[in-house]
Amino acid sequence: MASVKIENTEEEILNAAKEVFQQKGMAGARMQEIADKAKINKALLHYYYRSKQLLFEAVFKNAFRLLAPQIGKVLNDDTELFDKIRNFTDSYVSFVIKHPYLPNFVIQELNSNPEFVLKLRAEASFPSTEKFKQQVLEAIETGLIKPIDADQLLINIISLNIFPFIGTPLLMALINVDKIKYDQLLQNRKTEAADFIINSIKI
Repeated sequence: MASVKIENTEEEILNAAKEVFQQKGMAGARMQEIADKAKINKALLHYYYRSKQLLFEAVFKNAFRLLAPQIGKVLNDDTELFDKIRNFTDSYVSFVIKHPYLPNFVIQELNSNPEFVLKLRAEASFPSTEKFKQQVLEAIETGLIKPIDADQLLINIISLNIFPFIGTPLLMALINVDKIKYDQLLQNRKTEAADFIINSIKI
């Protein structure tokens, strides 16, 4: 019974923390607010997680463990390359719309703690890109796409999907739209980004 209670308390903490981080980001979140939302005292919160940074990492890893298998499945299934690009974009954008704190956290964490990526890479679910790279080479050889380095293509795909989330305030100001219209624009990225990439490489 004690172990069940511990698991339930930890789950409540992570759920509460996710809500607060989504609303206020890493800098604006307060441990007391997270404790209040989880309906525990701050001392107990610190018993489970000694710092806000460790709690943020736990929330991130939980979300990453949900996203990574989806991305890994897309990259390593037998889907044709263009459909794979569409599926990657759809999976990533759909997921980050539900977890909007993730891209900014990755950037922040890599800047302040470059070794954090080693923790992610050690996760069993960390995606492999080898099959994707092989598909790109085969698509070039068969004349389906223009010659392009597979790593560069993957970086292009990831960049076009990530920046609209980490650059939200700047992009909203540049294109002069409100939050409602920008959220719709993000939904449209599921197809717009994929079509842009495919049109740039196909012959």
